[in-house]
Amino acid sequence: MGSHDIWFDLIPAFKSLKESIAHALGKTWIGGEPVHELNHVVMALIVFALILFIGLRYKARVAASGDGGVVPEKNFNARSFVEVVGEATLSVMSGIMGPEAAKQYFPLIGTMAFFILISNLVGQIPGLAAPTGNFNTTAACAIIIFLVVHVNGVRANGIAYFKHFLGPVGWLAPLMLPIEIFSHLVRPFSLAVRLMCNMFADHTLLLAFLGLVAAPILIPLPVMGLGLLVCIVQTAVFCLLSTVYIAMAIEHHEEGHGDAHGHGH
Repeated sequence: MGSHDIWFDLIPAFKSLKESIAHALGKTWIGGEPVHELNHVVMALIVFALILFIGLRYKARVAASGDGGVVPEKNFNARSFVEVVGEATLSVMSGIMGPEAAKQYFPLIGTMAFFILISNLVGQIPGLAAPTGNFNTTAACAIIIFLVVHVNGVRANGIAYFKHFLGPVGWLAPLMLPIEIFSHLVRPFSLAVRLMCNMFADHTLLLAFLGLVAAPILIPLPVMGLGLLVCIVQTAVFCLLSTVYIAMAIEHHEEGHGDAHGHGH
């Protein structure tokens, strides 16, 4: 089994279905190459199913508790996992953009946190591939953040949102405009590449250790422990930077109103 194969490729019917889908898709939009790599799509669907299952379990546990989810569980379970990840994400967001804005954008950033974290963790299982180890997956997440940043920047500030692209003074506009445009275009690319490269490298390192050692159960444990840390850190970095970008975009709205009324915040 190669580094890009997953357990499901051992099932003839599944492999045939994947080949049929690839044939139906034809060629890629960029590059015009035949579609031959669909494992990240399959694994992303599995991750979505896991998130749905965890969400339903969380809802069931809260309903069964009879206290509305106020009292924490004694044992770590699906409810505990959702609460830990959700509370940590919301806490970081509140510190960056304030409680009100954090609540508004938590559905987006929280969803990203769960999807990226579970995708990363799935990649730690030998024989499975992390969806986030493929650039197509991470680029899709980054493009969503890019659109949310600028759409909400315009919603908060109107057309005046684009004034910050021109710099603090008018005569700097010819220099600042291309720099700012390039900076904003690079952000989604850096988000996607950072996450993809780290997860691809981590998964490749784990597979290398599993292939080299004679006792593949105990020896790779330190590598898997390091991989677990990478999974958590990369999730936090993606969500942290996404929150910062959104906060910077909607912050101009407040500054714009402050200038318009002759006072700042």
